Amino acid sequence: MTGPGRIAVAGCGPAGLAVAILLRRQGRDVAIYERFAAPQPVGSGLMLQPTGLAVLRAMGLEAGLLGKGARIARLFGRAAPSGRIVLDVRYDALGPGLFGLAVHRAALFEALHAAALASGATIHAGRAVAAAPLRPDGRRDLAFADGDRAGPFDLVIDALGARSTLAPPTGRDLPYGALWASLDWPEGGPFAGDALEQRYVRAVRMAGVLPIGLAPARERPQAAYFWSLRADALADWRAAGLARWKDEARALWPQTASLLDEIVAPEQLVFARYAHRTLAAPAEPALMHVGDAWRSTSPQLGQGANMALLDAVALALALADTPAGRDPLERAVALRRRHVLLYQGMSRLFTPFYQSDGRTLPFIRDALAGPLSRIPPFPRLLAAMVAGGVGGPLRGLGLTKADEAP
Repeated sequence: MTGPGRIAVAGCGPAGLAVAILLRRQGRDVAIYERFAAPQPVGSGLMLQPTGLAVLRAMGLEAGLLGKGARIARLFGRAAPSGRIVLDVRYDALGPGLFGLAVHRAALFEALHAAALASGATIHAGRAVAAAPLRPDGRRDLAFADGDRAGPFDLVIDALGARSTLAPPTGRDLPYGALWASLDWPEGGPFAGDALEQRYVRAVRMAGVLPIGLAPARERPQAAYFWSLRADALADWRAAGLARWKDEARALWPQTASLLDEIVAPEQLVFARYAHRTLAAPAEPALMHVGDAWRSTSPQLGQGANMALLDAVALALALADTPAGRDPLERAVALRRRHVLLYQGMSRLFTPFYQSDGRTLPFIRDALAGPLSRIPPFPRLLAAMVAGGVGGPLRGLGLTKADEAP
């Protein structure tokens, strides 16, 4: 083994757990520090794209998740009240047998958490990381919110997410976020079991339904329901009460009535605030930012967890075989830079078409998106974009190739 031996991972989300597993399998001493008293996932469902599934396959975790998630063949959306198709992306445009996998965040967390423990990584709960000061000898300590410290570490990996205390402030909060709820999937109901479906009113209203399979300790398959909302309207939404909002949601999409009936308390809906940020220097001396701590954006392209998993592989690979004289952290950044920049740019471009107050961009979307999705080469390009393959992110990572686009 070469490179750092004693490593601290700050954060117990997908990025932190995945990198801890991979580095433990290299024989390194890895400790994870998590602010919650008991490590746990936050949120409802997410999409594992072919890129993320390639990482999980290499880690030996894909098969277990396939049995818990829902295979997604299509992303489909209509504008209201016209009913015009404004989103239609099919994975099979890239080739037969390709799909996304929608899972409950708790199912992904459970698989990664169990693998981290099995690898021998130690997890320290109830440790809110406040800083990672650099020592004169080039190593780092961890400083916690309660004044305690741990270390020294040869490397600290920041996997604390978009609000990381270890990353410099950058970027901006986006005006829109979304309310999310995990509900029972309506068996035999009006929704396709292999599709993410959405409805829009311009870009100021958006509702979505995503089958996400089984959550831990649940016997019935689940659905993720989400509702787009401006962050500065959250207080007014709470004050208006559930009944008023449910009337609005049913009017937009009557077929969601049975799902809305399951929501009986505001606490069932968790508000997710989105931010667009990209660190100029994700690698610092003895410190590497991964996942949303490196960059974050809106979830319109469904890449967050997948990019975090790719970051973990790139860092593990760089630490394992970077030639002498080269900085392995800078190599890890180089392995990921092109893909990160492409998807950050695409997110900046496409988010206002689906979450914004403007009228022009949604008008263009409604007029062009549906027809273009049926004219070659756009079906393949759209599918490659959603599948995470634009920029060839698996090249150089030693992973089983999924369909990619140059």
